[in-house]
Amino acid sequence: MHTPFIIDTLRTPIARGKAGGAFSTLHPVELLAITLKALVARNGIDPGEIDDVLIGCVGQVGEQSNNPGRMALLAAGFPQHVPASTVERKCGSSQQAVHFAAQGIAAGAYDLVIAGGIESMSQVPLGSARMAKDMYGPTLQAQHAPGLVSQGVSAELIAAKWGISREEMDAYSARSHQRAAACAADGRFAREIIPVVRDGHSVERDETIRPGTSAAALAELKPSFPTPELSERFPELRWGITAGNSSQLGDGASAMLLASERMATRLGLRPRARFAGFDVVGDDLFLMLAAPIPATRRVLRKAGLRLQDIDQFEVNEAFASVPLAWSREFDVDPARLNPRGGAIALGHPLGASGTRLMTTLLCGLEDTGGRYGLQTMCEGGGMANATIIERI
Repeated sequence: MHTPFIIDTLRTPIARGKAGGAFSTLHPVELLAITLKALVARNGIDPGEIDDVLIGCVGQVGEQSNNPGRMALLAAGFPQHVPASTVERKCGSSQQAVHFAAQGIAAGAYDLVIAGGIESMSQVPLGSARMAKDMYGPTLQAQHAPGLVSQGVSAELIAAKWGISREEMDAYSARSHQRAAACAADGRFAREIIPVVRDGHSVERDETIRPGTSAAALAELKPSFPTPELSERFPELRWGITAGNSSQLGDGASAMLLASERMATRLGLRPRARFAGFDVVGDDLFLMLAAPIPATRRVLRKAGLRLQDIDQFEVNEAFASVPLAWSREFDVDPARLNPRGGAIALGHPLGASGTRLMTTLLCGLEDTGGRYGLQTMCEGGGMANATIIERI
């Protein structure tokens, strides 16, 4: 009776996370409220039945500083007795929110929960929450002398360690746009996206996808992270990470409705998927973005499954080197890895990306008749979440 099920999941379109983007003048609480309201309306449930709302958000300053899930559920018209909490595990924040929600149901603490995420990177720019001059403290800094590096440099170090060329990263990135553009063109994203009305017109499609992107065009872009000091410190780096083979800044929200077996039965809700495995793991802080590799191994072991049992993989495209390094470790059909494109094409609204990926993963399994899907996200600080879902 305490088995957690995914009842429904949806997301907004993803807008460019900068001035001029479709949602750049829309308060993030409003964007999330639209998402929550659509989720309960689509499933015909009384929001007063919801035990908790768990929302991932990374930039918890400014417009996103006041427990945005609580503000959004009230703006959506939910009763005052419905609580909310904000989850922050870097890029995996909303994936972790899903884990907490499902684990709460399994423990008997919840029967009906919403897990999701919000990030307005146009209004709360990347790095806004990092006000301190030293985020690490002297002991940790001394352990990693002569100094820790940014995620972009970590992505370069991963490319060097796994022998990934600039050409491979650009070709992969162009393919991400091509796959996402094909899905948008034939309507495969329509079921997962809720329209958002802005300034008298309805935003119904991701504005980040560039259908005409080619590897040749991406090859013209300059690397983003080299400095003379870093080049001297890391002579092995070839500096291939650019704006074109990195995830795009994005504005977006996503939300998932989870229910226990008994609540699904009582409300007449039809589950779409169940959880076959969870994992979260810490890895090398310096390399930082390679943790999806051990997370994948561990979640497969916990679920009692093999790579060949998985029909679709979603490995977040923080930088092209991340899924490409993952592919070096796991010999899987490239057609099963991010088959609908990823954050390079669709954007990466940090707190919302976990449930965005899971929404796309579940819809992909349903469209292809697949059974199992595995999702994993690299996270700042050298961590990764991994989830395996089973389509019902």
